[in-house]
Amino acid sequence: QAENIRFNSTVGKFVGYTELGVKNAEAWNKGPELAGELGELERFCKHNADLHYSTILDKT
Repeated sequence: QAENIRFNSTVGKFVGYTELGVKNAEAWNKGPELAGELGELERFCKHNADLHYSTILDKT
């Protein structure tokens, strides 16, 4: 099954990969969904990335 849409943390928005995904991405990037994903990026992803990065550096 093809991927339709994904939140891309590098660009900070939803990106569509199909015609339907592009339409949804445009709508989601204008709505509260974007704020929710950006909040999760700050709350969960960056925090855990820092922890894992430190662990990896300690082992090298």
